[in-house]
Amino acid sequence: MNKSIKLIVNYFLGPLLFLVLAYLLYKQIVQQPDLDIRWIQIKNSWKQPLFWFVVVMLFLNWGLEALKWQLLLSPLEKISLLKSLKSVFTGCSITMVTPNRTGEFGGRILFVRPENRIKAISATIVGSISQLTITIIFGVIAIIILKNETANYKLIKDLPWIFNQYVLLFSSTIGLLLLLFFFRLNILVNYLSGVSFLKKISQHISFLKFFNRKILLRILLYSLLRYLVFILQYIFLLHVLQVEIDGMLCFGLLAVFYLVMAILPTIGFTELPVRATTSVLILGLFSENVLGIQTAALGIWLINLVIPSIIGGFYFLGTKIYK
Repeated sequence: MNKSIKLIVNYFLGPLLFLVLAYLLYKQIVQQPDLDIRWIQIKNSWKQPLFWFVVVMLFLNWGLEALKWQLLLSPLEKISLLKSLKSVFTGCSITMVTPNRTGEFGGRILFVRPENRIKAISATIVGSISQLTITIIFGVIAIIILKNETANYKLIKDLPWIFNQYVLLFSSTIGLLLLLFFFRLNILVNYLSGVSFLKKISQHISFLKFFNRKILLRILLYSLLRYLVFILQYIFLLHVLQVEIDGMLCFGLLAVFYLVMAILPTIGFTELPVRATTSVLILGLFSENVLGIQTAALGIWLINLVIPSIIGGFYFLGTKIYK
């Protein structure tokens, strides 16, 4: 009986999850309004070298994440960069069916030795915190700069909820707390190990003590570089689709956009409508090319999430889940 269950889980569940993911992605794309027009825009953009540069940057984006994951796992085990890349792609495929990409660890730990899998979940959380911290800090800085620019009165008038002082204070506080927490992981471990009913948990996160300031700064640097990559990807794709917004202003608007996306509750395969709507609300105040803005949201979603999810789905097919 146990052998039969293992066979079902290993050779049926993986392909089934892959098919479910593929179906959800397909439904998400075909249900988009004006899909034909957007698809024509994307096909026309294929003729431009800058478009293909954006596509190639996908591997730089996830390559940086693979380097970060490799570093996060270093106290537990050494893995090659290729295995780390497979791991993050597989994690990406799982995130498409979980709220706010919280299920990322479910794919990543499949490539970690069984005895380290529970501990690796903590490493995933640390990596996510570093990326979220960068997103919040840059978003808050962008809000402050845009708020003090008198030329952006339209942005402040039409989106007062973003520039509300309480929202800004809340975001700043969260960003600082995350940064403080990130650089004080050893204090967390010591605290948990001192509480009797939490000692079991502390055993699984004790390896976090090995993350000294130098390693934590490297993790934060990878997160920063990755953040800059997907901001530049978005700027370049908007330019390809003839959404003309000044470069620095566009950078600031996208920083606010990613901050909002980090806060809003979404599930991977339902993220696209939220992305498209939010991008139009923010970028649409400085460009009348609404279709281009929506198409850019679709393009970035396809390049940075769908393609890696499909690649990860194929890796997932060859993984023995039960094992």
